[in-house]
Amino acid sequence: MSTDQDIKNVVLVHGAFADGSGWRGVYDNLTARGYRVTIVQNPLTSLEDDVAATTRVLNLQDGPTILVGHSWGGTVITEAGVHPNVAGLVYVSALAPDAGETTSQQYEGFAPTPDFVIDVGDDGFGFLNHEKFKLGFAADAGDADAAFLRDSQVPINMSAFGVPVKDAAWREKPSWAVIAEEDKSFDQAMLQHMAERMGAEITNVPGASHDVFITQQGIVSDVIDTAAHDAARVRAA
Repeated sequence: MSTDQDIKNVVLVHGAFADGSGWRGVYDNLTARGYRVTIVQNPLTSLEDDVAATTRVLNLQDGPTILVGHSWGGTVITEAGVHPNVAGLVYVSALAPDAGETTSQQYEGFAPTPDFVIDVGDDGFGFLNHEKFKLGFAADAGDADAAFLRDSQVPINMSAFGVPVKDAAWREKPSWAVIAEEDKSFDQAMLQHMAERMGAEITNVPGASHDVFITQQGIVSDVIDTAAHDAARVRAA
């Protein structure tokens, strides 16, 4: 158990089509290790709004913090991670654009993901297709859990994917990446490319789907714990 780490704060940021409740297992795991964990609830209405929601939570932290993002949350922490409280970044099957790049640009040149289908309404907000949801998002979850995630999903304003980030925090701060090897939401080559470009320490998780932050909470928590210790050593150096 980690009780004497210099970095005690962790902020968790969910992605599109989800909310912060998916982090419950990671929350329980990390708080049991002595961390102070806070979960952001992204409105998913725009990149600006999600970054603002994350910044509000970062403002509440009382010292250095590990900032964690899943999926779309990776774009959010890339922008919000320039906050002075952020000591390290953990990307969990997450997007990682560079400054001036959009989220959508990350897909260019990589294989399509036919099992990850977004149905977009007339108002510009998208839900994941119900018939494809389990295969595309939660293939390694039980049927009941996948159904709950499907039926509780939060739509995202699709225009957010076309907004470039202003800053890329990973260029200045140490980064870690957890990659689900059976993720059907992103091409594997895309996930590896983004993580390698960041210079992130990569943990590959065999058999895990896009919902790795739920189904592999122990591995994700271990990576966050490692990030906290390693980032503390970087700060002390």
